[in-house]
Amino acid sequence: MKTVERNTGNYDRIPLSALLYATRGTYTSAIQRAQAKVGCGDVPASGEPILSAVEWGNTSLESIIRKLGVTKQTAGEAVEMLVARGYLERTRDPEDRRKVNLSLTDRGKTAGKAARAAIEEVDRGLLARVGPESISHARATLVALLEIKREGMEDEEA
Repeated sequence: MKTVERNTGNYDRIPLSALLYATRGTYTSAIQRAQAKVGCGDVPASGEPILSAVEWGNTSLESIIRKLGVTKQTAGEAVEMLVARGYLERTRDPEDRRKVNLSLTDRGKTAGKAARAAIEEVDRGLLARVGPESISHARATLVALLEIKREGMEDEEA
């Protein structure tokens, strides 16, 4: 695969945090465009990670909160909106009534399929620009950032 060499010299002095912030909407805007094309243009940006998490098989609200690293209030508000707009169904776990399980409706599945296609399109474009080795390094860097975040959250809880 031929990758395009990029001159990153202009960006070397910009903090990594600023670059991450500037790129945060790349996937979100691609997903929103794809979902709008299939009649799901009202998925809130805050709800997309929850739809994806349910699609990945995380059906309890508690596991989604843990995986995404969001507060219960943030997740709860997004879930309320997704239920109201017909993307999710919420049920109580029959074995533990305190536990809330989530599942995708048909509309949620349609939105999820559009999101996956958009993500794959962005990923293909990224792969063509930087190649698999750079993507692997970026993934390792992002995982390390998640670990640092989780360590900080554990320190706050202690």
